[in-house]
Amino acid sequence: MYRSHSCGELRASHVSQEVTLAGWVQKSRDKGFMIWVDLRDRYGITQLIFDEERTPADVFEKAKTLGREFVIQVTGQVIEREAKNTKIPTGDIEILVKKLTILNASLLPPFTIEDDTDGGEDIRMKYRYLDIRRNPVKNSLMFRHKVTMEVRNYLSKQDFIEVETPYLIKSTPEGARDFVVPSRMNEGEFYALPQSPQTFKQLLMVGGMDKYFQIVKCFRDEDLRADRQPEFTQIDCEMAFVEQEDILTVFEGLTRHLLKEIKGIDIEKFPRMSFDEAMKKYGNDKPDIRFGMEFGELNEVAQHKDFSVFNSAELVVGIAIPDAASYTRKEIDKLIDWVKRPQIGALGMVYVKCNEDGTYKSSVDKFYDQDDLAKWAEKTGAKSGDLICVLSGKTNKVRAQLSALRMEMAERLGLRNPEEFAPLWVVDFPLLELDEETGHYHAMHHPFTSPKPGQLELLDSKPGEVKANAYDLVLNGNEIGGGSIRIHDKKVQATMFKHLGFTDEEAKAQFGFLMDAFQYGAPPHGGLAFGLDRLVAILGGQETIRDFIAFPKNNSGRDVMIDAPAPIDSEQLKELNIKLDI
Repeated sequence: MYRSHSCGELRASHVSQEVTLAGWVQKSRDKGFMIWVDLRDRYGITQLIFDEERTPADVFEKAKTLGREFVIQVTGQVIEREAKNTKIPTGDIEILVKKLTILNASLLPPFTIEDDTDGGEDIRMKYRYLDIRRNPVKNSLMFRHKVTMEVRNYLSKQDFIEVETPYLIKSTPEGARDFVVPSRMNEGEFYALPQSPQTFKQLLMVGGMDKYFQIVKCFRDEDLRADRQPEFTQIDCEMAFVEQEDILTVFEGLTRHLLKEIKGIDIEKFPRMSFDEAMKKYGNDKPDIRFGMEFGELNEVAQHKDFSVFNSAELVVGIAIPDAASYTRKEIDKLIDWVKRPQIGALGMVYVKCNEDGTYKSSVDKFYDQDDLAKWAEKTGAKSGDLICVLSGKTNKVRAQLSALRMEMAERLGLRNPEEFAPLWVVDFPLLELDEETGHYHAMHHPFTSPKPGQLELLDSKPGEVKANAYDLVLNGNEIGGGSIRIHDKKVQATMFKHLGFTDEEAKAQFGFLMDAFQYGAPPHGGLAFGLDRLVAILGGQETIRDFIAFPKNNSGRDVMIDAPAPIDSEQLKELNIKLDI
């Protein structure tokens, strides 16, 4: 037995007991006649004391050789500390060591294993196994485990069955590039890693499983950012014999359960908002509703004067930034420069200061009088002391630009409190999305999403107006889950494929197995998938997901710890019948 207790377990009630501990040396302090060592494991830190008078001489000399991150085992007596440490649970006691075994020596770590480390992100990613020893990362992984267990417990109590689906599948269009895997036994053919288990969970419904879930790895070869990884984890769920309301009820219940059990927060009912309303009020389909700054559309009150910039715009829209009328011209110019950055793409910005005396000062005073500007204030909900920021241009572009400005200002003003949670259902998405470059429609969610009842016939005449039987769950400005009622009829699915540009042959080649299954009594079904990594990060009060993943990739999709991806040798390529052309 390497240890009788953990390093976070001992208290004053254990005084005089003989114990055995094992762990890593956090730090050592040698005072000549006395050596103190902080011993750490997953559970906490216990102080060890080596006393020249009370510790065996050979043990005392060995203690002098201990360095950071040595793995050791000690046996000794629990004694009361003279100088107690109120910052740690074991701070009332220490171990007077009688026996010391060095289980493994350690090189000096490339960064300090402390909560506030001196290691940058790159070096910590390279030595991730050391980074995991730090409390912030360790606690994040333990937090993820807690969330995952609550998910499993809740869904199991709701009669869901956890079923595993394959990782080596057929490449199908899901919206992002597939990662592909060559097959040695089937020359010239490839598997794909699943972007989601979408078709398999639908087949499980055909198979009568009724309620399925899986906490599953998914893979997408797409550009990365802080909240994306090439491999990520979904809480994937599907239900048969359900309508949209059934699904929203179950998974609103799951989210409420997590907020209650993990954060101690009760939220009775989640608000709902249509996609069109979300775009009109917030400029995106995953609005953060913890704060205001709703959009005010200004076309009818701004396009009647000789200001050609607004008159030629498809949309003129503004937001009121609270208590920002005091901004200097230099500060406002910096805001204008911010929206003109390539990442945002605005050509400029008009502003209106709502003065405390009820008057207005604007960058377009030449064109608009006080009555005009008062109407702008009314449309944007601006009050005295606020600053109205106005953008104009093509509707979709200007909404995205103003949405980015809204989020930036909320961040600067401290309005995005990570301990405040504001869930929201966004519903009634468009079924199809027009690619402006190609002029073709593609599925906004995926090809298996059902149109709203009664709208199927619009696919031929007004495809852009068809609404999807789809829904997203948004939390604090992040989409944490999304799903839809699926198409379960072969003819309807064939119609959908046709409108997405598939020939009959292409549809059969890609999805023939699913279409065949629909001929054998497919039930009405639908589902939802949560992004577990993102959900855990938000519940943990963080913006990024990396610290909640044991071994994440960097922004280039590389694992710098194991140096992957990496070339493979020529013999492997030959065995796989692959020739590189780089």
